Amino acid sequence: MDALRDLLRTALQEMTRGRYAEAAALLEPHAQVASNELQRYLGESLRRSGRVQEAIGPLMQALALKFDDVDAYLQLAFALQTLQMKAEAAECFRTVAALQPDSVMAQAYQAHGDQQVARWSDFDANRQSLLHALRAKPEDADDEFGVPFALVALPHAPADLHKAGRLSSRFLARGIAPLPPARAEAKPRLRVAYLSGDFHAHATAALMVQVLEHRDRERFEVLLFSHGPDDGSALQQRVRAACERCIDISGLDPAGIAARIRAEGVDIAVDLKGHTAGSRFTALAARPAPVQVSWLGFPGTSGADFIDYLIGDPIVTPLADAPFYTEQLAQLPRCYQPGDGTRRVTPTPRAALGLPGDAIVLLSANAVFKLTPEVFDTWMTILHRLPSALLWQLSGGEQADAQLRAEAAARGVAPERLVFMPPVPMQAHWDRLAAADLALDTWPCNGHTTTSDALAAGVPVVTMRGEGFASRVAESLLAQAGRTEWVCASPQDYVERVCALAREARPVILTGVDAPAFARDLEALYERMWARAVAELPPAALPAASPSTSPRETP
Repeated sequence: MDALRDLLRTALQEMTRGRYAEAAALLEPHAQVASNELQRYLGESLRRSGRVQEAIGPLMQALALKFDDVDAYLQLAFALQTLQMKAEAAECFRTVAALQPDSVMAQAYQAHGDQQVARWSDFDANRQSLLHALRAKPEDADDEFGVPFALVALPHAPADLHKAGRLSSRFLARGIAPLPPARAEAKPRLRVAYLSGDFHAHATAALMVQVLEHRDRERFEVLLFSHGPDDGSALQQRVRAACERCIDISGLDPAGIAARIRAEGVDIAVDLKGHTAGSRFTALAARPAPVQVSWLGFPGTSGADFIDYLIGDPIVTPLADAPFYTEQLAQLPRCYQPGDGTRRVTPTPRAALGLPGDAIVLLSANAVFKLTPEVFDTWMTILHRLPSALLWQLSGGEQADAQLRAEAAARGVAPERLVFMPPVPMQAHWDRLAAADLALDTWPCNGHTTTSDALAAGVPVVTMRGEGFASRVAESLLAQAGRTEWVCASPQDYVERVCALAREARPVILTGVDAPAFARDLEALYERMWARAVAELPPAALPAASPSTSPRETP
């Protein structure tokens, strides 16, 4: 028994460091042991190290040994999602919710699991169960992860996301001891660290790369703290070349990441993940840097008292919304989302995409979980109004696609008027977007990169304004492009705007992306943060300053 306990403790230590392949190697020789905990650890380690199919057996065995093991159900659900068995994953989440009816985490996963397969029969009940569990939580609770990402895609009040963020950050940061305080001092060159797992062929890298290339190298040194894959892509090479160093932290636990950030003498640590999959932002709970910032990855508050600032803009984070953020709001003068002005799009012919040449193609490149019954009702109304139109939706997998076709048929729309686009590499995706006539945005969670990708391909985007960061991203991007007339105030207004645009010639779109100017605006914001820290002043709101205009020469 002592040997088993020691084995499980060693495996858990490896898992905590993100060394899942090593944990699996430790556990696999003991795969026949009838231990619920061992089987669950083995299943999770296999799943997280990319051996997803092999993870199913141990997780099923863990449940056979303990039928109410919530963590095993969750790991099984995550594995099934990866295997595109999302309906089966949703059943696992539903079981967790039944076992833990008062758990915010359980109710959030149930709601999100159903959203991933467009299972809307319990949409209102799921949402109400989640909000009830969340609102019943004590304000200082720290006993579970609240899955803020799931709430973002559901109608909610900003105060609810604030509470979910605080609950989650307190839970994730438990046991992380703070380092001795780091003092900010005036210096000729600031060292900025970006923390992310997305410095490869990923949307985050694609958005940031040109800004990194145009930074002020004399004033700012930039380090990448990466816990993501080394894919060898041209984009990864370009991002790394734009910075002084890329430091691999994939094998470190939060305390180890914090220690490395401190050892590198980082002045400003910027987390790019927040409450998204694979995040390591809780390393900042140790306060390794004098100034700590959240930007770009998660559209809302982290809820963490160890993050000083959240970077937004006057549209997504108006200062009036400060009560719904634990961070101080730091506003860029233009859209908070950067872009790459060097991107080139070569339109893919419609015939190659299986799209009719004479149809009005209405693009929805947002993930299926962002679609709500109200959004889909509105889209089906549009298809009724535009008989020659079709909906070109990003595929959510066979199960989700079939469910969406059934939902269309239930609303009197022929299922074949929904055409699904499969996953493809990034450049191929950008190229195919240009085949659309018009893009339909979702709410309450807008398209973020999805919206800027469509605009970069010359496709108009119609959105609806809502409450909170996630509901205003498209508006911010459209304002930057000088197209605020495509921002609607109601579903009825949305229908009329789409129908009017669909009958007009497609307008020319200027995205307003100016990476050199964005780099200077971002650096000016970092300077303001640092100046307060040097003066030993607490973080405070930083309203938008006048935008930069004159570009710096390309390095």
